[in-house]
Amino acid sequence: MLSRRRYASIKRVLDVTICLVLLPLVVPIILFCGALVWIESRGSLFYMQPRTGLHGKNFKMFKLRTMIKGADRLKHLLEQENRLSWPDFKVVDDPRVTLVGRFLRRSSIDELPQIFNVLRGEMSLVGPRPTSFDPTTYSLWQTERLEVLPGMTGLWQIGGRSNVEFVDRVRLDVEYVHRQSLATDLAILLRTPSAVLRRRGAY
Repeated sequence: MLSRRRYASIKRVLDVTICLVLLPLVVPIILFCGALVWIESRGSLFYMQPRTGLHGKNFKMFKLRTMIKGADRLKHLLEQENRLSWPDFKVVDDPRVTLVGRFLRRSSIDELPQIFNVLRGEMSLVGPRPTSFDPTTYSLWQTERLEVLPGMTGLWQIGGRSNVEFVDRVRLDVEYVHRQSLATDLAILLRTPSAVLRRRGAY
């Protein structure tokens, strides 16, 4: 059985290797979809949102922009339509989301730029999904999810995606922290494409 340090080292090598192999495929997709974003809604191609990472340290997570410019300033107008319990926020048919943005979200293409977060060492391919919530939002047992690098995909992504409530997502994240291994990571990676194609919980 691998020690935690050796596992982390091998996982990092695999993260970088896989990302470098995928770059020639991913970059043209990002550029093409970014052009569609710009044509429909002039402004930045990317949305860089502060997220909570390893040990509670903040970093900027890259996404293709899926909402109209200034969408964050309109969020308070939709609070009564939130379908999830605090601290989550989800509105069905959110009017701030563009037509191109809806496709990017359903296909998860908007998440592809996070490959650069992985290369920068801020994320891993597999791990707890980084949230925008401050570490003080978590109960003590929930902070265990912050002991590993956040990931582009994880246990709850291959399950219900955004349909899973916050507390249940954290339980799955903590379960991953306890179960993490190269075999677990590989199994999650292999199941991710089918979860995306099923579009379960996508919005």
